[in-house]
Amino acid sequence: MYFTEKNEYNDIREKSFLQWLDEMEKHDDVAVRCGVKLAREYMQYLKDENEKLREENQLKNSYLKKMKITNK
Repeated sequence: MYFTEKNEYNDIREKSFLQWLDEMEKHDDVAVRCGVKLAREYMQYLKDENEKLREENQLKNSYLKKMKITNK
C-alpha cells in the first residue's frame, strides 16, 4: 500500500553507499576502517528492522480486514 516494489532510487543509493564503504576500508586510518564494519552492521540491522515492521504492518492490516468483515 505505502511501499512500492520498484525502488530504483533506493537501490542506487545503497550501491553508492556500499561503494563508498569499500573505498573507506582501504583508508590509512584504523578508526575509519573499523567504522566501516560498524556502518555495515548497522545498515543490516536497519534493513532487518524495516522488514520486521513491514511484516507486523501486514499482520495488523489482515487482522483489521477480518474484523471489518465480521462487523458488517
